[in-house]
Amino acid sequence: MANGSQRLIVVGQGAAGLAAALSAVETAATAGQSIHVTLIDKAPENEAGGNTRWSPSYMRMAAPDRVEPSFVQDTLAATKFKGDERYFTQLSREAPETIKWIGSHGIEFIQPTYYLAKGPPRIQPKGGGPALVAELSRAARQAGVEIVYGCTAQKLLVESGRVTGLKVKRGNANEMLTGTAVVLASGGFQANGEMMREYFGAGAEKMRLISPGTHFNTGDGIRMALEVGATPAGDWNGMHAEPIDPRSKNSAPIVLVYPYGIVVDQNGLRFFDEGAGLAHETWEWFARDIHFETPHSVAYAILDSRLLEIRDYQRAIRSEIAPVRAETLSELARLVGVNGDNLERTVAVYNANCTGDPAKFDATRCDGLAASGGLSPPKSNWARAIKVPPFVCYPLIGAIAYTFGGVATDDRARVMRNGAPIPGLYAAGEMTGHFHATAPNAVSMLRALVFGRIAGREAVASLYSKQEGLR
Repeated sequence: MANGSQRLIVVGQGAAGLAAALSAVETAATAGQSIHVTLIDKAPENEAGGNTRWSPSYMRMAAPDRVEPSFVQDTLAATKFKGDERYFTQLSREAPETIKWIGSHGIEFIQPTYYLAKGPPRIQPKGGGPALVAELSRAARQAGVEIVYGCTAQKLLVESGRVTGLKVKRGNANEMLTGTAVVLASGGFQANGEMMREYFGAGAEKMRLISPGTHFNTGDGIRMALEVGATPAGDWNGMHAEPIDPRSKNSAPIVLVYPYGIVVDQNGLRFFDEGAGLAHETWEWFARDIHFETPHSVAYAILDSRLLEIRDYQRAIRSEIAPVRAETLSELARLVGVNGDNLERTVAVYNANCTGDPAKFDATRCDGLAASGGLSPPKSNWARAIKVPPFVCYPLIGAIAYTFGGVATDDRARVMRNGAPIPGLYAAGEMTGHFHATAPNAVSMLRALVFGRIAGREAVASLYSKQEGLR
């Protein structure tokens, strides 16, 4: 690992880390300055990229050059207005220019159709997260960024109150990686069993990780920042989780057709309002309920053959495994291991309360087709009787994508301590604590890129603050 008089160290090769590293070298070059940027990742090269490598990378934008006028208020509402308005305002302001910048490095953006629901508008890099990691890594290397794999950050080095480097472990050897600033972009703590138990309770450590990249997110950056006094921030009991098919070997094999039928536990009993909102509005708490509240942490989505008549229903299913099918509910229950008598009674009670006009059924929006008031739990939308064989079932478990608890940062990506920035320390992405209650839909990847870029730019600006052109 090379040393230099001005050196930035970036931890993590996901979207936030790559944006920080690339932004730093370009900012310095524009100002006629030189800086050595070292990006480290604990994964081997063929697995590096964190959650980004496995993500579809949807981003909440009306088009590549603009966000919705309601972006800030919508994202704050998702956090129950506990989020930092300055942070989300900066995100809104910087997003179009960041996407333009990303596009200048060979990444094309498209506007995908998102599952079945007519939710907020989104864009997506063509090729998803893998394309982001590949193209930004290529651009970073061409710009002179040094990328080191199999290198685990252990402790921040501090000199005269300023963060100046890292203690790292590379192979079996410990090294001191000295520099003049550090950007932490190493994700949440979802793969740290001890932290998961501490903040989510017993059994949380057994929650399935949504992608192979997720198991590298063990909270290293969060821990190191807290050790030097960073202010904790965000919802430490918050997580982004999704319902997936446990039979699947795919990354993030989500099954989002559950609103259009009913969901039961192993005893054949319903336990939540499947139609409380669009799938992306209910999936987090639904996935948590499955893991923490149901027997053996498994649930079963029960639908009839009319699922197959929903236009493009396959978009809402990423499992490669076909659903279990049967001509009768009792046979379906036997095949999946659910209490058959209870399932038949549950479906009968549900069907009796489906008194609305089934012609109003519309899978793309909250259609108002609610069950009558006698159903408990209620079914607020898409309450259409389950009666047309063959009947189908998807087993479901809850899988965690990332955690909300992290460290406080300001709108310049500086890590905060008692209301003031820690000199030389920046952070971006999932390890920053700006989400509460629920994750604003399709914002995680966008904020990683925007604040990663800001972190790199601000780190370089602070190093050369006395020189013209960088402040």
